[in-house]
Amino acid sequence: MAFSALAIRRPILLAGLLFLAQSLAQSAWAELMLHPTRLVFDKNQRAAQIELINNGSTPATYRISLLNRRMLENGQFEAIETPAPGEQFADPMLRYSPRQITLRPGSAQTVRVMLRKPAELADGEYRSHLQFERLPEAEGSTSIESQAGGKDIGVVLNTLIGASVPVIVRHGATAATVRLSGLALAREGKQPVLALQFDREGSSSVYGDLAVSFTPRGGKPQQLALVGGIAVYTPNRSRKAAVPLQVPSGNALAHGTIEASYRDRPEAGGKVLAQATLELP
Repeated sequence: MAFSALAIRRPILLAGLLFLAQSLAQSAWAELMLHPTRLVFDKNQRAAQIELINNGSTPATYRISLLNRRMLENGQFEAIETPAPGEQFADPMLRYSPRQITLRPGSAQTVRVMLRKPAELADGEYRSHLQFERLPEAEGSTSIESQAGGKDIGVVLNTLIGASVPVIVRHGATAATVRLSGLALAREGKQPVLALQFDREGSSSVYGDLAVSFTPRGGKPQQLALVGGIAVYTPNRSRKAAVPLQVPSGNALAHGTIEASYRDRPEAGGKVLAQATLELP
């Protein structure tokens, strides 16, 4: 009976500890700030940097690496090793330092990224991702042995929580255009959602902010959503999105026009890249 009780208790305890370790790691990751959140090497630029800031209350160690990722049609990413047609990686041209950082609470450190282009590099856009992974402490508050009191289970879960920064290299003549299509109004539970598609053409990616407004007939525009930092990366021709809408109290989405506007980010000039409308009866 003692063995059976332990066999039943062990999976439950393991599941609880897994959840605890994951929650702790995710909370700790949220305390790291990165600036900027993307790097673009254009023209003759050969160096850039990213600032890491630990806003938490405990020291944290981060391992840094270069990864290649593919953007899916829904905007999610997947890791890849072999490029598909049209995919061009930047990692052979990039060097960075340091490779691992330990930050005290409230401290910051700079990661420097250097670019070396080969002599016969073909025109186009190349992209890889600089990955930052937090390494959990083997002892202390994130240790399984600490949380379990060292009883019954003798394992330590080294969960790696991380995020990545795209590093883009543009060489030679590159350009892109984008349009918005397929606007449709839907609902997720009680919240209205605007579904739409970004259609990209050209040799470079596009990146900007999406604003959605509603203008009732004879009335003034009302902002319903603002989403910053939406990209469509090469070689993707399209990206689908569903944007939750915040409708002002007492208003209904009827008898008017929804307008979606996609613009360059403010630091890039805020130029309108694409616009589309949806008429609501």
